[in-house]
Amino acid sequence: MAFTFTDANTEEIINSGKPVMIDFWATWCGPCMSMAPIIDELSQEYEGQVVIGKYNVEEESDLSAQFRITSLPTILFFKNGKKADLRLAGSQTKSSLKEAIDKLLSL
Repeated sequence: MAFTFTDANTEEIINSGKPVMIDFWATWCGPCMSMAPIIDELSQEYEGQVVIGKYNVEEESDLSAQFRITSLPTILFFKNGKKADLRLAGSQTKSSLKEAIDKLLSL
């Protein structure tokens, strides 16, 4: 199961230095809901290598405002406590997400 990011825990996880992938989503977002099982699968496949999780923009708002999330789904990546130059917007396939995660790991 994917990690649940909140305004209270996100900074600590990002600052841990581990690679991080955050899926910004909402329950009313059809593409977000269709990607949810893929995000869960990837969190298991990359367990111990990358913290993969979801940030519900309906329940939380600080992080989405900080990174100016204006469309859903949006996926951001972090490494060594900093935002990476990787950003995906819109519905993604499992292979496109894996490609981005592998790129993050190689940074």
